[in-house]
Amino acid sequence: MKLAAEVAAGLVALLHAYFLVLEMFLWDKPKGMRTFGLTPEKAAMTKSLAMNQGLYNGFLSAGLLWGLWAGLFQVKVFFLACVIIAGVFGAVTASRKILWVQALPGAVALGLVLAAQ
Repeated sequence: MKLAAEVAAGLVALLHAYFLVLEMFLWDKPKGMRTFGLTPEKAAMTKSLAMNQGLYNGFLSAGLLWGLWAGLFQVKVFFLACVIIAGVFGAVTASRKILWVQALPGAVALGLVLAAQ
C-alpha cells in the first residue's frame, strides 16, 4: 500500500509539473492553445495570468516532491489537500474538467497516502 501511495503522489507531482509547463511556456503555442481551447488573441490576453497559475502548480509539484523525498506524511497530506481544493475551486470557477484532471487524482493519492499510514 505504501508503494501505491508513493507512486500516486509522485504522479500527481508530475501532473502538476506538466501543468506548469503548459501554463508557463506553452500557453500561447499550438499545444497550449489546443489543450485549453484558446484562440491566439485570448492566449495573448491571458498569458500573464496563465504564467501565474503555472507557477502555483509548480509549487504544488515541488511540495509533493519534497514530501516524497523527505518521507514527510504531513507534507504529502497538506499538498495533496491543496491540490484537491484547487481542483474543486477550478471546477466551480473555470471548467468542470478540472475536477477530473486535478482534484480526482489528488483525492485518489490522498486516500492512498492516508490508508498507507
